[in-house]
Amino acid sequence: MDTLDLLKSLTSAVGVSGKENNVCSLLCNILKEYGEVNVDAMNNVTCTFGEGKHFLLDAHIDEIGMIVKAVTDDGFIKVDKCGGIDARMLLASEVSVWGKREVKGVISNLPPHLQKSDDKKPPKIDEISIDIGMTKDEALEVISLGDRVTFKRNFQKLLGTQVCSSVLDDRSGVGAILLAVERLKNINAKITVCFSAQEEVGTRGAGVAVYDKDVDEAIVVDVSFGYTPLCKKSDCGEIGKGVMIGFSPILDSSMSGLMQETAKKNNIPYQVEVMGGGHTGTNADVITISQSGVKTSLLSIPQKYMHSPVEIVDTRDVEATAELIVQYIKERVGDVNA
Repeated sequence: MDTLDLLKSLTSAVGVSGKENNVCSLLCNILKEYGEVNVDAMNNVTCTFGEGKHFLLDAHIDEIGMIVKAVTDDGFIKVDKCGGIDARMLLASEVSVWGKREVKGVISNLPPHLQKSDDKKPPKIDEISIDIGMTKDEALEVISLGDRVTFKRNFQKLLGTQVCSSVLDDRSGVGAILLAVERLKNINAKITVCFSAQEEVGTRGAGVAVYDKDVDEAIVVDVSFGYTPLCKKSDCGEIGKGVMIGFSPILDSSMSGLMQETAKKNNIPYQVEVMGGGHTGTNADVITISQSGVKTSLLSIPQKYMHSPVEIVDTRDVEATAELIVQYIKERVGDVNA
């Protein structure tokens, strides 16, 4: 698999929390060559193959977005949040409303000439309106209450090995798992791929998806903060410097340590991410306490500008994440020369 082409394909699919059907269909088609694929009532996509020690590989498929609440008498669309939308990003953004067909629009913005001092604050979600250039009757022909809204799809290859898109959280994690699975399809182990739904609205999908899988170890792949000048360095990794290995009170310390040893042994570029408190903000939080508890580790891809229309990752970090998953599982099943 070519990493760039894979990420372009994954980020083109629409999948706002609770309505992940489009990206589900794409992933079902990809995974069917590895084993039987199932989609549950929450839109979690799972595929299990092989026999032996049982590893779960999880990344979430849903993206942040908005949900249509109303169509005004003058044809503007009113919305609410689906996930952690940053209000600062909204004004004048290009968006798509996913109704009976894609309807492109822009979020309305008051020109600076007409602004008062209070107008310069970021708007609340119930204050914004989407302009789709239609009357109310025209809009209601193609748009229904409950339809989802996303930022414009804008996949761009930047200089070097960096790419930009609005949905690299967490399609880059999905991509890393797919790269790993292609190399693990004949491994002496049982692998369950879990592409989980509704992470952005409370890590809801993963807890359900893993509940009856009886796994020995889980590896969660998500994105984490890549350093930019407005960030605190101690809270961030660096883009292009490798996979971030999580250490946290809720993660299995032996797995985190073995991940680090495996990265060193195989010359895989990595960074250490330390998270205090009782949560990581990822699916690891619910997977660790599923059934009677699951040993879980967290691998993160450093990403700039999280939850914005211009998220950036480095394909080398995606590939390093995949490589660490492959080598770790090989070490755990004694198949290092496979």
